[in-house]
Amino acid sequence: MAKSRLFRSTMVVSSMTMLSRVLGLVRDIVLLGVFGAGGLMDAFLVAFKIPNFLRRLFAEGAFSQAFVPVLSEYKEKYNLQQVQLLVSRTSGALLLILSMLTVVVILLAPWVVTLFAPGFADQPDKFAVTADLLRLTFPYLLFISMTAFASGILQSYGRFAAPAFAPVLLNLCMIGAALIFAPMFDTPIMALGYAVAIAGLLQFLIQLPQLWQQKLLVAPKVDFRHEGVKRILKLMLPAIFGVSVTQINLLLNTVFASLMIGGSVSWLYAAERMSELPLGLIGVAIGTVILPSLSASEAKKDDVTFKKTIDWAARLIILVGLPAAAALFVLSDVMMQALFLRGEFLLRDAEMSGLALRSMAGGILGFMLIKIFAPAFFARQDVKTPVKIGIVSVFANMIFSVLFIGIFYFFELPLHGGLALATTGAAFVNAGLLYYFLHKRGIFRFDSHWKKLFAQFIIATSAMVAVLYLMLPYFPTDSAQWRRLVALLIICVIGAVVYGVVLLITGFRPRQLKHG
Repeated sequence: MAKSRLFRSTMVVSSMTMLSRVLGLVRDIVLLGVFGAGGLMDAFLVAFKIPNFLRRLFAEGAFSQAFVPVLSEYKEKYNLQQVQLLVSRTSGALLLILSMLTVVVILLAPWVVTLFAPGFADQPDKFAVTADLLRLTFPYLLFISMTAFASGILQSYGRFAAPAFAPVLLNLCMIGAALIFAPMFDTPIMALGYAVAIAGLLQFLIQLPQLWQQKLLVAPKVDFRHEGVKRILKLMLPAIFGVSVTQINLLLNTVFASLMIGGSVSWLYAAERMSELPLGLIGVAIGTVILPSLSASEAKKDDVTFKKTIDWAARLIILVGLPAAAALFVLSDVMMQALFLRGEFLLRDAEMSGLALRSMAGGILGFMLIKIFAPAFFARQDVKTPVKIGIVSVFANMIFSVLFIGIFYFFELPLHGGLALATTGAAFVNAGLLYYFLHKRGIFRFDSHWKKLFAQFIIATSAMVAVLYLMLPYFPTDSAQWRRLVALLIICVIGAVVYGVVLLITGFRPRQLKHG
């Protein structure tokens, strides 16, 4: 991919992701307003989180990171017919594995719920609804994994718009289900289960026209002996831990939260969604764009371009990630009140969610760095290093969870805050170790020019934080929701302007964001 296309592609993915995230925010406002925090909302979030977790683990995580480098190599070395053969055999293997997994989970739904939400076992009604919802939502994994497969192909050919737009359909389906179809059901929350399954199918279908244009819409065929399939599976199986540790850690939080007071699952969900906003807009966008570029550089043995691509990605990540983490920490309470305080979502829910967001905010930069450090290994078809780091991170999360829950219990603070803080700690363990090995092996390091950059980012972020704290007392806590939203928007815009102006005063220039 040409250098000039990297930034454009990032902007395409980021803008589509922005649309998806805005609709996702509207979705969360609607869902929490209609169904509240706790009760059946907790049931749906657990049922949805299981296939969503596996989606990020298998489809968008390990599979994409294993498939794209192999596909990029086939593009460089072989003709279209060989690429078509790879696509056909890979899709066949993927369909077979996912279909078998879907059938097993549907049949064993109660046992799966017990595994992922053991705290629900003492609440028979909530447990039964969760199992029923899981049976409805789990086929989403099959559809969305095929969507990720199609997206990986299109992204390798520089076509990012359709894959980035696909999540919009999920948000639209869930909003429609909550507002229109939920009242038609005896158990209204069940409408969301159907919406998730339908959305997964729609996301896959919109990829097909562009696959046809690339002459890669080929019939799937199962052949595990195909050389490309064997390599993908060899890379994929251990990569499950390496690339998706964040999701494993967040899922562990759900397990622990199910054992806590009602509402803990929903409070953590609201915090996760807000923390994922900058992560999705920039972290995921850049990670998506650079993997094909890194894979192509590796296939050509172009180490210079490889390093420059990571350096460019890191500049964008820290430029956005550092102030985003700081702003979410400062504005956590007012953000939850402005966005979610309505209907069944009460002030206590907003305060509890705000606590979780404060604890989770610091980890945003760590999460974002993982998105660019991990692809550097997978582009080189090195899965062992991220896997080892991933395992360490999972255990670190468990240790942090016990430690921070104990501290929060001692100081009589809500325990779910300790879970969120554990996620932050694990994120930095993961990102720190990834960077350590990149540095040690000479793949990438923060060279001397980064000293000035770090100073500029820290000074600008500090100025922004000071201004945000000065504006907090003026937030209209007791006003109507639209007034709170307007106030939050004004605060955010002023904070962003201060950050940008101070950054320019320190000598930072937009041309420093150019690739190369």
